[in-house]
Amino acid sequence: MIYKESNDIKKLIEESKNIIILQADNPDADSLASALALEEILFTMGKNTFLVCGVNMPQYLHYLSGWDRVSNELPKDFDLSILVDCSAESLLESLARKNILKLIRTKPFIVLDHHITEATIKDADVICNKDVVATGELIYELSRDLKWALDIQSSEFLVNSIMSDSLGLTSEGTTHRSIEIISELVKNGVNIAKLESQRRETMKKSKRILEYKSKLIQRIEYSDDNRIATITIPWKEIEDYSSEYNPSILVMDEMRLVEGVQVVIAFKVYKDNKVTGKIRCNYGYSIADKLAECFDGGGHKYASGFKIYNVSNFEKFKNQVIAEASKLLDNIKHENI
Repeated sequence: MIYKESNDIKKLIEESKNIIILQADNPDADSLASALALEEILFTMGKNTFLVCGVNMPQYLHYLSGWDRVSNELPKDFDLSILVDCSAESLLESLARKNILKLIRTKPFIVLDHHITEATIKDADVICNKDVVATGELIYELSRDLKWALDIQSSEFLVNSIMSDSLGLTSEGTTHRSIEIISELVKNGVNIAKLESQRRETMKKSKRILEYKSKLIQRIEYSDDNRIATITIPWKEIEDYSSEYNPSILVMDEMRLVEGVQVVIAFKVYKDNKVTGKIRCNYGYSIADKLAECFDGGGHKYASGFKIYNVSNFEKFKNQVIAEASKLLDNIKHENI
């Protein structure tokens, strides 16, 4: 066995007929593709599966066939819940608000994640949180452990998951095993070029979104001798554009490509004084996880995030985040001398 939790996971699944597969409030390609892969695997085992997320799937994930099966509601009868790509209680706010999280905890509960920061969900029956590049990689290894059958559809979803979170097998978290798994899945019949073509087709933007992107680019701010780039997205824009495209995702890659920029931060400011931050770092400046942890968040060294409530003075808070980022970058610099 690769994972010590494998037998416990096997037992809970074998004892269950109706299984919920959950995603957090910030679904991305890894979480959705992992959920869809697990749905397919469990379906071939004769299980009834239900995909649940507290929020609607964003438009940019619609290239993953099956996104429209994800519901905001809990089925009446279920025996087991499996949460993918998340082990943080703070990212289940929508489920908690609808009392779904409370109901889930009345039945067996499994967490499958790859964020190596400490899990804040403590009461799951099994927490399988491994230092791998994507949740899809973890599910693939579980399938090897437990001899789960992988058909072409589940294999394609696992490739989508791994390629997404590894940035096309280029992120620091990518290992030789990540590449081996992709090779094994391609050997099983997955056509990566076809998957990329499908992704690109649905990534096309409307004229309205492209015009909005140009406005965001003009609003990018630079701090600390241009080492830190930030963008702030107010509630009105979150409300107006998020159903079509995640405003943060629209510009973060461009921000990272500016000369001298080492870290980019996208702030979203909500109407209830909640602020979220998405952090991305260029190679060699791996401070994202440490920066997020300063504000009760977490994630990877190069990609992370946080969520803060009751921010009465956003500008003051933003400057605090920038100051912490600057300190962390200085420490990186000193370490490399």
